[in-house]
Amino acid sequence: MNLSDIEIRYTPKEELASRISRFQQSLLEKNIDGALILQKADLFYFSGTCQNAHLFIPAHGEPVLIVRKSLKRAKEESALDNIITQHPKDMFKNIINSVGSKGRIGLEMDVLPAKIFLKYQSSLSPLEVVDASNIIRKTRMIKSLYEIDTLKETAKLNNLMFSEISNVLKEGITEVELASKLESVYRINGHQGAIRMRGFNQELFYGHLMSGWNLSYPSFFDGPTGGTGLNPSYPQSAGFKVIGRNEPVMVDYVGNLNGYMVDQARIFCIGSLPDKLVKAYDVALQIRDKVVEAAKPGVNGKDLFETAYNIAAENGFQDHFMGYEDRISFIAHGIGIELDELPVLAKNFDMVLQSGMVFAMEPKFIFPEEGAVGIEDTFVVTDDGLEQISYFDDSIHYF
Repeated sequence: MNLSDIEIRYTPKEELASRISRFQQSLLEKNIDGALILQKADLFYFSGTCQNAHLFIPAHGEPVLIVRKSLKRAKEESALDNIITQHPKDMFKNIINSVGSKGRIGLEMDVLPAKIFLKYQSSLSPLEVVDASNIIRKTRMIKSLYEIDTLKETAKLNNLMFSEISNVLKEGITEVELASKLESVYRINGHQGAIRMRGFNQELFYGHLMSGWNLSYPSFFDGPTGGTGLNPSYPQSAGFKVIGRNEPVMVDYVGNLNGYMVDQARIFCIGSLPDKLVKAYDVALQIRDKVVEAAKPGVNGKDLFETAYNIAAENGFQDHFMGYEDRISFIAHGIGIELDELPVLAKNFDMVLQSGMVFAMEPKFIFPEEGAVGIEDTFVVTDDGLEQISYFDDSIHYF
């Protein structure tokens, strides 16, 4: 893969139509007359563009993309038929007229700032404004063949980046220097840079790359690892720590190509690792293999988490599983246009697997002052079980 091979990919018209049709069916089932889409990830999913726009999807009929800037780009990027520019007051008036004064309009209440929500609620009066975020997330949760093929292209980008590590990882290099070399491979080959997250105040820059004690350094991030980062304004991932011998180096990075992400992690070491960490890594592989064996449509994600935890406990690592103080309670998270999509395979969280779901599974063990080991790969649920999308040798890589 190189820059000359990369072409701009636009979401096909039939793909958008399928997504909108499934969403409209859910709106009808919830007795919602339409939804107004604003957030970039949702806008891209349903319209194929991230221009400054509103997308109104009625429960019946054709959607309309109302663009503020840039109309030219929106028409180039989106395959929707009805793309217009309109003053916000006229937009709200037309939505009200289209559904009737007693209609119900869905908004993305999980991501809209309160000030904007209150403004829209007032502007849409007398319509009842309801939360459509869960319907949106569940629609996006089931990936199409087009999306899965796009994810597989991203997996190639990830494999390219991981293959470069053996050429640049040297004793004495700092974490941030190693990160810069790997991130340049990403960017040169089409990585868009931004890692979208839906959760409030959750953010990520490529992923986590740390070594030794920094792998166990805590942070706000809702994941098993943290890292010092470079300063308190962004307190996670790679820091200025020098990478030494006989310590784990974890590269846990998110490839992103054509808007779709693949999450993957591997362990590297200059020298050798302590026996305890090697054993813990073997247990992580056991967990991965057992979950892959058990995960099929109809299986509940909370049971898969319990399976993973029990394997950790049977091997004496329960106090280090997915953290050591503020342990997280999931073993896998959905991924696609955003890093934190549905499904989530978590403790006491009902989530029945369905064909077309895509998630990143990451059994990891964190040891204070010593580091962390584990593995992460992205999988799609098929009718027959899990298919692994990401790929790279899953052994500990020694130098």
